[in-house]
Amino acid sequence: MAAEAISRALRDGALEGEHAPALTIKDSIHAPLGAFVFDHILAQLSSNISSSKSQAQGIVLVAFARSPQFYAELLKSKANDAASLKKWLRIVDCYTDPLGWKIQLAESGIVSNRSTQNATTASLCKNVRDLDMLFSSIVELGKEVIRETKGRFAVAIDSVSEILRHASISSAASLLSNLRSHDQVACLFWLFHSDLHEMKASSALEYISSMVACVEPISNTANGKGMNSENVPLIEQNLGRGKFSVRFKRRNGRIRLMSEELHTEQMGINFVPAFEGHVTSQSLVPKVQFNLQLSEKERNDRAKVVLPFEHQGDGKPIQIYDGRRSVSESKTENKETNAEKMHVNEDSGRGEIIYIRDSDDEMPDSDEDPDDDLISDSTIFFLTVGILELLTN
Repeated sequence: MAAEAISRALRDGALEGEHAPALTIKDSIHAPLGAFVFDHILAQLSSNISSSKSQAQGIVLVAFARSPQFYAELLKSKANDAASLKKWLRIVDCYTDPLGWKIQLAESGIVSNRSTQNATTASLCKNVRDLDMLFSSIVELGKEVIRETKGRFAVAIDSVSEILRHASISSAASLLSNLRSHDQVACLFWLFHSDLHEMKASSALEYISSMVACVEPISNTANGKGMNSENVPLIEQNLGRGKFSVRFKRRNGRIRLMSEELHTEQMGINFVPAFEGHVTSQSLVPKVQFNLQLSEKERNDRAKVVLPFEHQGDGKPIQIYDGRRSVSESKTENKETNAEKMHVNEDSGRGEIIYIRDSDDEMPDSDEDPDDDLISDSTIFFLTVGILELLTN
């Protein structure tokens, strides 16, 4: 399954001398299930880290779209206690005060400073526009969670779309590329709402990624009014399920595609093989403007066509000469040639070619060059120049 393949790739982490595997999760308003996929992958990776089955020894979670408390409760519901979370989880809080306005108001005395973050696991980001500072915070928390060893840590960003609200595409792409190439990052993944941005933003993120997961709607508009054949709003129908397509980039340059369906449930999401339980009557022949198959009459007419090499022989077997002759064939051919010569001599009326040399000095035809023994003009020139130099000296 595609979701399991993603979990294995993130669990195994980076190979020696290569960049860390990176995953882009794309969704849109027509299939707004990307957050469910992000939570599922985060929970799977957390389970592998807590059981020491992953290359990463901890996770640095960058929270833009939801609060650190939400993720703490989410991971606790997946059989992770608070004590274990503090060991391998660190959160960069870009949700509470992304631009530092609350701190400025608190310092001026307009409002009271009521921080709700958990200081043991979350670090407040005061300016999300400064991506260099954000990169430094992620790396510092990562080194803290692995306790300054030679281990690696994972990075999860719950919304790159929020970064693009405050920074350019090149700056965001540089941040992700630097994280992926960092020698202590085992893997990283992020969520991206593709319909909120230009195509070049999506292309830039896909270029950085080694895996791209797209959440697409299963039901499409049938009458142009956002309703299906049963007059049920498609947005309601696509809230509960969607098509989950994943594209894997292999190291040899090849692309591997996998697809399945995802369904939302009370405890999360469930992935099932694509088109399970559905009978499809779609033909394997592509839809084109012309017919690719022949009728019975067309087959009979094609069989009656005489091909060019079949025009000779008048129905007799045709032997095609391939340039090789056997010994017996050569002897037979020589006998036939001699017989024809004798027949020509007997009947001179058919004509013959007689060649008489002009003189006895004329040599017969030969493949040898008759001027091979002559000295070329260039040789004579160089000899003359050499003799003149000797005389002048």
